[in-house]
Amino acid sequence: MRRPSRAPMPVAKDGPRTNDEIRNAQVQLIDQDGANQGTVETIAAIKMAMDAGMDLVEIAPNSSPPVCKIMDYGKYKFQAQKKAAEARKRQKIVEIKEIKLRPMIDDHDYGVKMKAMQRFFEEGDKVKITLRYRGREMAHQEIGTKLLDKVKADVAAYAKVEQDARFEGRQVVMVLAPR
Repeated sequence: MRRPSRAPMPVAKDGPRTNDEIRNAQVQLIDQDGANQGTVETIAAIKMAMDAGMDLVEIAPNSSPPVCKIMDYGKYKFQAQKKAAEARKRQKIVEIKEIKLRPMIDDHDYGVKMKAMQRFFEEGDKVKITLRYRGREMAHQEIGTKLLDKVKADVAAYAKVEQDARFEGRQVVMVLAPR
């Protein structure tokens, strides 16, 4: 029994169709200066683009007839690539930094943690505060609750509570985000 031939799928091109890839009989043409030339035969439009040393690029394929523009396609792709790279460079990835506390933390240690937390907020990162109870500390959870309230009050100027304190087994987790 003969198997049906499986021809390779045509390669899907990213970006608009250009020159000979445009299959419509007529197109709405915009020349290289941006002036509207009206509805023109596709072959004539391609010839005009070749005479100008440029490409015919389909910019609105879903309209009827499709809108095409005479432009330097290589330059257009390069500009789009640069714009995308610039957008990627400008975006900030927000990280979640973690600060671990104990209910009986000393004042100086608390100060060091607060300085680190303030630095994280200035960098635009979120902070996850983990308060861990050990052994008999679970019997005095009000100490940990007071500590977390103190943290909230101390960072209120430059951070807001994104996720309020909640228990996860023997630890309490709270998430703060920069203002």
